[in-house]
Amino acid sequence: MTSIKPPRLPNASARRLFLDKHGLGSAPKGNGKGEDLAAVIDELGFVQVDSINTVARAHHMILAARRPAYKEKNLKRLLERDRHLFEHWTHDAAVIPAAFFPHWRLRFSRDKERLIGRWRNWRRDGFEEKFDAILKQVSAHGPVTSATVGEDEKRSSGGWWDWHPSKTALEFLWRTGELSVCGRDGFKKIYDLTERVIPAEHRATRIDTGETIDWAARSALDRLGFATSGEIAAFWDLITPQEAKLWCQRALEKGSIVEIEIECVDGPPRKAFAYPETLETLDALPEPPARVRILSPFDPALRDRKRAERLFGFSYRIEIFVPEPKRKYGYYVFPVLERDRMIGRIDMKVFRAEGRLNIRAFWPEDGIRMTKGRLARLEAELARTARFSGCRDISFESAWLR
Repeated sequence: MTSIKPPRLPNASARRLFLDKHGLGSAPKGNGKGEDLAAVIDELGFVQVDSINTVARAHHMILAARRPAYKEKNLKRLLERDRHLFEHWTHDAAVIPAAFFPHWRLRFSRDKERLIGRWRNWRRDGFEEKFDAILKQVSAHGPVTSATVGEDEKRSSGGWWDWHPSKTALEFLWRTGELSVCGRDGFKKIYDLTERVIPAEHRATRIDTGETIDWAARSALDRLGFATSGEIAAFWDLITPQEAKLWCQRALEKGSIVEIEIECVDGPPRKAFAYPETLETLDALPEPPARVRILSPFDPALRDRKRAERLFGFSYRIEIFVPEPKRKYGYYVFPVLERDRMIGRIDMKVFRAEGRLNIRAFWPEDGIRMTKGRLARLEAELARTARFSGCRDISFESAWLR
């Protein structure tokens, strides 16, 4: 019997679908606050939180790329006052809709088993002995930071791998759900009892493991548009690759998903799964906007570097930990999107005391010509970035256009 060849998604269609699923496929609009901002985060699933503040922190840049009217205080309000969001772990620290909290109980239980052994080897001894004291302190006296627990313990500047025992205990209690992040002081996490942070309706909901596996796989594929089982597992980093693989097998047998081929920029097509109804919407996808957008290196559209390379031909690596003489581009270089193409990367930095955004260099991708129109669109986006980061002026270093 001749097997039926799976349908092939042309590269242009795959890019357009992928960007649409990531909130970058149409012209940005909306006030970027309240319900509008909550809808953006719900659509993405989560927004990664990162501390590097060369221009603005990653979570703020991710949201501003989709809502130019966004202000940093708008996220703080959703997270700390409205409690529409909570902060926890996906593949990294992230803000997540609070409605998803019941599914994170699976992570809490699995992290408890996984981290206790690893952290006994990696961290200083004694962090487990601090659990009760910290929980009693928070219960009696309110929120704490790593600076206000274990004040008699020796501090070290050795880095994240050499926390004092009470700091390790705080992180463990957060990762396993007994404490929650109720806010931040600068970028320092503030912890409180979960019962004081997560709305009661979400804390009261109990979901079994099978339901969470199904939800995690379904919602990941919906937000990715198309994916392998490994990409589905990696999206939330909530279920195992084997659980995602089994879910795909069963969904394929039921006909709720189909196997397709994705045409890559280079190399052979790649097999993936998609919902049949997703494929039916391809002709209705909006035309990507002509405007240029500067993205965070941690933007969800680029988080999977290998997928970005297959879809866009865009090879990106962060060079933070590369010695300066060996860097190809710069310490923290921002990807630049135009329509459905990655057109280059830009090295820029805010000098806050001077209120100035300094542009060190822009490198167009191979085959990208910097026409007057494209240069004007890039400069318009730099003007928006300057306003967003609180800068009055923009400076360009000599020969900045590489």
